[in-house]
Amino acid sequence: MEERVYSNDLTYPKEAKKCLVYRIFGQVPARLVLYLLSWSGFLVSFMMRNDINLAIVAMVAEPPHTANSSAEYCFVVEDNNNTAPLDYGGTLNWSGPVQSYVLASFYWAYIVSQIVGGLATQKLGTKRVFGYSQLATALSSLCIPIAAESHFGFVIALRFVQGFASGLTWPAMYALVGHWIPVPERSRFMSSFQGFSIGIGVTYPLCGFLIAHLGWRSVFYTTGSIGVAWCLIWYLLAFDSPETHPRISLREQKYIRENTVNTYENSRQQQVPWKSILTSKAAWSIGITTFGRIWVHYTFIISGPTYMKRILGFSIEKNGLLSGAPFICSYIASVFFCYIADKLVTGNYMSLTNVRKLMTALSQVVPGALVPLVSYLGCDIELVLVVWFIAVTMITASYAGRPIHYRGGFCRF
Repeated sequence: MEERVYSNDLTYPKEAKKCLVYRIFGQVPARLVLYLLSWSGFLVSFMMRNDINLAIVAMVAEPPHTANSSAEYCFVVEDNNNTAPLDYGGTLNWSGPVQSYVLASFYWAYIVSQIVGGLATQKLGTKRVFGYSQLATALSSLCIPIAAESHFGFVIALRFVQGFASGLTWPAMYALVGHWIPVPERSRFMSSFQGFSIGIGVTYPLCGFLIAHLGWRSVFYTTGSIGVAWCLIWYLLAFDSPETHPRISLREQKYIRENTVNTYENSRQQQVPWKSILTSKAAWSIGITTFGRIWVHYTFIISGPTYMKRILGFSIEKNGLLSGAPFICSYIASVFFCYIADKLVTGNYMSLTNVRKLMTALSQVVPGALVPLVSYLGCDIELVLVVWFIAVTMITASYAGRPIHYRGGFCRF
């Protein structure tokens, strides 16, 4: 009987090459599989975290409006008290504050869990942390319809769980980069994280279609089921390191080993210079600008669908389409901004520092000025949508302004 040799020795038993699985996956680079898992993982994650932003407009019963309240809206309030062209049967009597708590509860633990995520990844590895986090989020989505009909407190609890679990995904995936991705490829691999933009862009139109044809409960059943299916694929194809991967080619494993500097492992042996960080003007400037950009971004993500229904009066399908389209545009724009940033630096038109400042300013100043402008445009819906699209698109210039420059490239998509 032939002795089985493990992948640490860069050899495989002969019978493994005869395996159908090896024939199917053996020629596919493991790094490409990991890239697709990362991209689709963030896509699915943002589907499950943002589906309720649109679904809630169909879940909650619309409050009655007085005859003289039509001036507050960009559509005519009908005699039957419907505030949109179609009524999708919302039956939940949630007040405005309750809806705010439901939408915000996701983020209560989201930031804290990112700190915990680093420690959890050190103990359990990325495969378990990322996989279990996605599974917890998916199972919570499947439970939301039943919880919503029982009490809003249960929905808040489930959203809290989703927020805590989703916060673990970012540090888990960053840790995996240190084990798997050679240094020259890391900027390109980081583009997989932009799957979240596609996730948002796809989620809203999908949810609008599901609500219009199957009701709002189908939204959570669909996204939750997609999440569970993704977890199964992740379990089968993801591994914490090249040494534990059963199907990676010997050439690729050797290449990764020779060209990977595990900055994550090295950072664990160093003390965090908290004093230097907290007293650094550069660190504070990055933190403040990032806070402002995310505030504007999430204003569109969370409140956008509600505004489009209750103020603009869009049907649920049109709402979903117009809420999601700007984020598809933003994904494309992020590639464009990174390309322009590269050209400005490599062509010696601007210094690296000035390019970063320019792109950060575009992502901050322009959207920041356009957001209040929406409130002054009244019911000029076409112009409102144009301003809306420009604001969301310009936010992605920040990706070209982040300090991840490597050998003349900003965002190697």
